[in-house]
Amino acid sequence: MAFRDSGKTKLSKGILEMKFMKRSKDQALKEIQDEEGRMLFEDQITEGMKAGISNYILESSYIPCEGLIDGRLSFRGMNPEIERLMELEEIAKRPPVNRSMNTDVSDMEMAQFRNSLVETVASKYKSKKNRHTNESSSDTSLQKEKPPKKRAKFMKPKDE
Repeated sequence: MAFRDSGKTKLSKGILEMKFMKRSKDQALKEIQDEEGRMLFEDQITEGMKAGISNYILESSYIPCEGLIDGRLSFRGMNPEIERLMELEEIAKRPPVNRSMNTDVSDMEMAQFRNSLVETVASKYKSKKNRHTNESSSDTSLQKEKPPKKRAKFMKPKDE
């Protein structure tokens, strides 16, 4: 028990047994136990373990590792063999391309739909005045042309 006499002053057992010294006693016991534990495992614990820094992540399952790529990579012709293997893996991962796609909409229907979309978007950016004239011009085929209504001007009331 020579490690207890490390130069730090210790309180006597009688004082530590007093009611108001209970916290100090618990703290002193904890320090003694920690020091004993360090002495027992001093040869096995490295500096990195003491600092608490870990470079590893422990996983209970290998599932997060399934989608990872291989460790050997090459870029810009540094290792052509590895680049060839990378290309082959890339090609194997891609789904096969079906060149003969069935169309649900004919080309004419698509062209008409596109034209209507263009008109809709264009009308969004027109001023109110232009919108009104364009709406009335599209309605002329359905109805007779009506002369545009004149806005009533403000008439100042006559004072009598």
